[in-house]
Amino acid sequence: MTALHLAGPDDLERLLPQVQAFQEDQGIARRDEDRIAALMPLLQGSPHGVVYLFGPQRAPIGHVVISFGWSLEYGGLTGIIDEIFVRPSVRGRGIGSEVLTALPKALAGAGLKALHLELHRDDEKTRRFFAKLRFGEHSDHMLMTLEC
Repeated sequence: MTALHLAGPDDLERLLPQVQAFQEDQGIARRDEDRIAALMPLLQGSPHGVVYLFGPQRAPIGHVVISFGWSLEYGGLTGIIDEIFVRPSVRGRGIGSEVLTALPKALAGAGLKALHLELHRDDEKTRRFFAKLRFGEHSDHMLMTLEC
């Protein structure tokens, strides 16, 4: 089983290159200053989300960022997987599946009722991966965004 641990401020140095790699892979252009400003509240215990690192604590092989919200439809606390990253050199070994299987169990103790994620509609490989882990599509729902 891949070790999963809650990231704190001391993990920023190990986390930042992974976040940069994820964002570059997704075509997201951000400066390190922006990444740090977004990460630090989560690493310092903000109630709005968490960051977990996985793999060896001193040399993590990936991370997952969860943002929290509240839903009457789901009966309380919900989470959105903002990003999940597994180092390319260890992909395809079931690590992402292990993490996404353990994560809802870990967060259920905090009252999490549902876990959501966002992905590109035409990314069939990723859709199959998440469907295998029992994430279901809402054909009658679509995420829309207003940047503020």
